[in-house]
Amino acid sequence: MTEADDREAIFDPPNPQGLEGIEFIEYATARPQALGQVLEMLGFHPIARHRSREVLLYRQGGINVIVNAHGGGKGEGGPQDKPVIAAVALRVRDAAAAYGRALERGAWAVPIRVEVMELNIPAVHGPGGSRIYFVDRHREFSIYDVDFVPIPGVDPHPPALAGLHFFGIVQYIGNGRTEDWTDFYGELFGFQALPSEAAFGILPKGRILRSPCPEASAFYLQLIEPEPGILEMDDTECFQRVALGTADVLVTVAELRTRGVGFVESGRVHSEDRGALTQTRLGGVSFELVHHTRG
Repeated sequence: MTEADDREAIFDPPNPQGLEGIEFIEYATARPQALGQVLEMLGFHPIARHRSREVLLYRQGGINVIVNAHGGGKGEGGPQDKPVIAAVALRVRDAAAAYGRALERGAWAVPIRVEVMELNIPAVHGPGGSRIYFVDRHREFSIYDVDFVPIPGVDPHPPALAGLHFFGIVQYIGNGRTEDWTDFYGELFGFQALPSEAAFGILPKGRILRSPCPEASAFYLQLIEPEPGILEMDDTECFQRVALGTADVLVTVAELRTRGVGFVESGRVHSEDRGALTQTRLGGVSFELVHHTRG
């Protein structure tokens, strides 16, 4: 290899945890049927029930969403009517190794209470009492093969509507906490901050972090501080919403509208080629569409 070849070589970013994408997003809610209706409008299908808990698995394409009405998710008082993102599960090469490395670098462990015939999935604390799980069973067999029972007569692998796939997660953070959370995700997981001019979708605020996953499974975190100029700024920290990628935003918007999904259309925020934002349902649930071609 010549010096010129070496200079032009493309290297994958460091991936200390062996991240391979998102396994699932978990919502906690006391209104699982209402949230399920919202998910089905977006193209998700309920495909399995948990063996011992009031938990449902929804899927389309490679996107898994868990609706947890059992408790044991975010917070200690049980699920509330307003759905919240209680957990994000990350695919990794070795869950035990990834968990141990995260603890060594300062992550806080989440005690897991495992019942009979359930897997022990290690987790650390995320924003606002949420959990970040490490999952390495997603190739030959999955965590759902153990913890869930398929719903009879349902296709376990329904196709994704309009090619939807995980793009990323929007996280609300406290005032002045951008650097803290950038360091958290960088040190524990190997995320890298994109240049300040990088932007996706129609809501390009905050800082965007890219996961160190291979390109086909990479995803993004968008860190957003409170809106400046507000007298009483809300310092709530939480996973706020999920962003879904699609190759053609406007075609996807049109198809979702036929299914009853409403979109925010105002002078400031409206559907366009770059992205779109669904109207808020159930007091706080919204999804963002972002122009993105997987791979």
